[in-house]
Amino acid sequence: MGEDMTARARTTLMAATAVALSIAVAGPAVAAPATGGHDATRRAMEAAVTAGVPGVTASARDAHGTWSEAVGTGDLRTGEPRSERDRYRVGSITKTFVATVLLQLEAEGRLSLDDTVDEWLPGVVEGNGHDGGRITVRQLLNHTSGVYNYTADEEFVRAYFLEDGFFEHRYDTVTPRELVAVAMTHEPDFAPGAGWRYSNTNYVLAGMVIEEVTGRPYGDEVRRRVIEPLKLRATSVPGTRTTLPRPSSRAYSKLAGAATGPTYDVTRLNPSIAGAAGEMISSSADLNRFYTALFRGRLLPAEQLAEMTTTVPAEPGVEYGLGLIKRRLDCGVTVWGHAGGIHGSSSEAVTTRDGRHALAFNFNGDWAGDSGAVTEAEFCAK
Repeated sequence: MGEDMTARARTTLMAATAVALSIAVAGPAVAAPATGGHDATRRAMEAAVTAGVPGVTASARDAHGTWSEAVGTGDLRTGEPRSERDRYRVGSITKTFVATVLLQLEAEGRLSLDDTVDEWLPGVVEGNGHDGGRITVRQLLNHTSGVYNYTADEEFVRAYFLEDGFFEHRYDTVTPRELVAVAMTHEPDFAPGAGWRYSNTNYVLAGMVIEEVTGRPYGDEVRRRVIEPLKLRATSVPGTRTTLPRPSSRAYSKLAGAATGPTYDVTRLNPSIAGAAGEMISSSADLNRFYTALFRGRLLPAEQLAEMTTTVPAEPGVEYGLGLIKRRLDCGVTVWGHAGGIHGSSSEAVTTRDGRHALAFNFNGDWAGDSGAVTEAEFCAK
C-alpha cells in the first residue's frame, strides 16, 4: 500500500482486513542488494515477520526457474511454521479472475464492455443518485463507475470487520444483491466516468453480470474457464464455505483500526461478504501460473488483453486497467497484477508484462509488514 491509501484504509477501520481495499502502491523502501538468487526477497519477508506479521509465504518464477520460500509462523498456538505450499484467501486478486471471464465473454460476442449495467441488471443500481443506465461494464472493471464502495459503509464495517461484530456475524451468508443494496443507501462518489475510486461494489456487480450472461454463478465460470484449463489445483471459489483447504496456515487480525491490542484467529469466516470482489482462495504457485498464462495470451485474445491493459490513473505511481494494477517500481521495472486483503490475509501477485518474471506472496496477518518492500526486493535487487 502507498501511504495515502494506507491512511485511508486504517481510518475506515478496514486496512487489509477489508475485501482487498489496497492496491499495493510500493513504498520508497528498497531492500539491500542480494548476494544471489532471491536473497533480498527472503530478507524482506523476514523483515515483515520482525515487524509483526506472523508468517510469509512466497513463490517466484523467472528465467532461472521457480523459487519458493516460507518464513515465520503459520499457527501461533502450536508454533507450526508457514509452508511454501500454503493455500490462503487472496482477497481482491479475485478481481483479475472476474475481469478475465468478462473479457472472454466479450470475445465470444456475448456482451460488450460498453453495455450499461441496466442492460443486464435492470433496477439493481439505483437510488440516492446511482443510475445503472449511465454506467458501463467497462466502468465497473476499471473503477470509474462512481458506485459507492459497500465496504466503506460504517455499519457494515462494525458488523463484519470489528471485534464484536465479527464474532457475531462471521458465519453469516450475505447475497450479492444485499451487498449492492448497502452501497445504494449512499450517494455515488462521482458521476460515471468523471473520476476513479476503488469500489468493491463494482466487482460484486460484475459477478452478477456474468451470471446474467451465462445463466451460471460467476464462480462456476471462473472454474470452467480459468481454474480447470490452467490446472490450478490449489485455487477455489469457496462460496459460503468457511474453512481453508489444507495445507494452509491460520489467519490473524487485530479486528480494529490500530495495530495494537489482542491478536485474533480469524481463519474461519463466510466469504460471501466478499463475493466476486474478493472471496477466492489460492496459493503463490497457482497465482504465478495464472498471471503468467494471462500475459502470455493463453486466456484472452490479443484484442481483449489490450483492453485489459488499457489503464486509467489511480493513485500516484499506479494505474488501473480492467482488474489489473500497473505499477512502476523505484528501479524503473513495471509490474502488473493485483493485491488483496481480507480478514487475516494480505496478498500480492505481480508479473512483468511479458510474463517472464512473476511473484506472489501472502502475509497471514493484516496489521503489519511492508508488501511493497517484498516486491521491490524481488524485481529490483541485483
